[in-house]
Amino acid sequence: MADKIRKSEQEWRTILSVEQFRVMRSHGTERAFSGCYWDHHDDGLYLCAGCGQSLFSSRAKFDSGTGWPSFFEPLTDGAIETRTDRQWFMVRVEVHCAGCDGHLGHVFDDGPAPDGMRYCINSASLDFSGIDD
Repeated sequence: MADKIRKSEQEWRTILSVEQFRVMRSHGTERAFSGCYWDHHDDGLYLCAGCGQSLFSSRAKFDSGTGWPSFFEPLTDGAIETRTDRQWFMVRVEVHCAGCDGHLGHVFDDGPAPDGMRYCINSASLDFSGIDD
C-alpha cells in the first residue's frame, strides 16, 4: 500500500469503539477467549477494523487453542507489517495493518505448515466479510 491512512487520535476515537481504540491505537490485547472471532468458522475474509483492508482469509485460519483468532499466513505479502515489540519484559514480533498502521496482534513461530507461523490477532482489530477471496 503506497500511502498509509493517517488520522488524528480524535478521528480514530470517532471511528473505532472504545475497545478497538485500546487495542488498535494503544497496542492493547483483549483477553483470551473473549473476542468474537476466536471461535468463528464462516468462510470469508477478515478485514482491518480501522480501514477495511483485507488481511486474512478464513482458509488460513486455524484453532491454535490460545483463545485468539489465529492464521498461518496473511492474505497477501503487503497486507500486514511487523516490528519488534519489547514491552512486558519480552521480545515479540508485533503485527500491524499495512494500510492504517493499526495494531493487530503478534506473530509467533509455533504455527502449522506451510511456514510454521501463527498470526495471533485480536478480534477487536478485525471485521469479517462473508465474501470469499
